[in-house]
Amino acid sequence: MAEAWIGDTLRIFPGKYGEDPLWGNAMDLKYSDGLNSIDVFSNQAKEFHNPKMPANVLPQEEGLHGAVWFETMYQDPKDKSGKTLYGIYHNENYPQTFPYRPKTGKGYLASKLWPRGITGPESPAAVCRIGIMKSKDGGKSWENKGIFIEDLNERMTLKPNNVSQTFAGGVGDPSAVVNGDYLYLFYGEYGYPGEYNSTNFNPNKEMNGQCISIARIALKDLNQPQGKAKRWDGSGFNIPFDGVGVPVKSLQISKNEGGGPISSEKGGYYWGPSVSWNEYLNCWVMLMAKSEGLSWKGSKVYISFNRNKNFDLGNNSQEWTKPSILFEKPGYILWYPSLQPLDDQESVQNKYTSLRLGKRARFFVKRIKPGDDSYASDCIIEFEKERN
Repeated sequence: MAEAWIGDTLRIFPGKYGEDPLWGNAMDLKYSDGLNSIDVFSNQAKEFHNPKMPANVLPQEEGLHGAVWFETMYQDPKDKSGKTLYGIYHNENYPQTFPYRPKTGKGYLASKLWPRGITGPESPAAVCRIGIMKSKDGGKSWENKGIFIEDLNERMTLKPNNVSQTFAGGVGDPSAVVNGDYLYLFYGEYGYPGEYNSTNFNPNKEMNGQCISIARIALKDLNQPQGKAKRWDGSGFNIPFDGVGVPVKSLQISKNEGGGPISSEKGGYYWGPSVSWNEYLNCWVMLMAKSEGLSWKGSKVYISFNRNKNFDLGNNSQEWTKPSILFEKPGYILWYPSLQPLDDQESVQNKYTSLRLGKRARFFVKRIKPGDDSYASDCIIEFEKERN
């Protein structure tokens, strides 16, 4: 859930906006206000409002294509009103909404081998990428600033190899935190790690280049982000925004432990990271879902920690603990886990959000089964420090 404190009001930004030939066009991206997290999460439908969003452009034009969801808010500290926000968004497209451009290599090439999507045999798989919008009025209106990172068409995994009913490829489901002079982006890496070709497709190569990855962009470049971000290359942030980076090794699942490529019907990878700084633990905390079947099926949420406060030094940004199970709900599919602030005095006074928390936080996750599709909380998480 993307959120920010505007003065003494916590504002959230749920929902989806834009064109989508699979699910239908949407105007469901909203904002709503509350005195604290419980207050705003309990708001009725009439208390959610539509922000002014940039229009989708025609397929061959340059601009905003496809549908967007805000995933993280960065609040510019230079604006003392708190109203200057940068919204990091997940963006989904198809060959018909963002067709291939031979001159630039951008967009996606329609093919009879395009993989199946999530809604049925004739549905196309989406391609995800990550972009940035800016607001100067606390999120009531937005200007699209461009793409943060993306994968090119050559990295799309097609039939007969892609049978996952998820994405054709791309990067998505991000979480972003500020550290030093950079915005660090944690995201799901779904593309083939190189040029895809069915004749020499290698599932082991695919899984070794996938899972959760990290990129970063200098804060000074947020107003003109296109082409400025860098992905991790194994020793530093040196790979271009549309190149092939290296995932976080400790967050990958080995083949012996049931790991597999994103194109597989069996899953076997973590996805959907949500990262926060925990002031009580004095470390970073990451929640993530785990795909264990078609269309991101999985009933478990995992947690990982990073004790390095400064991501800029050496491999600090990559040193995450091996994930362990935090929560399980048999019979459900669990997506998009996150930690949210409580409604107590400490949380309100410190203006905690999903990006900065204390000893106690409320655990939220999207839970799915027939008759129940909701973003809900079953419990409060209370952290304890390790005893030496």
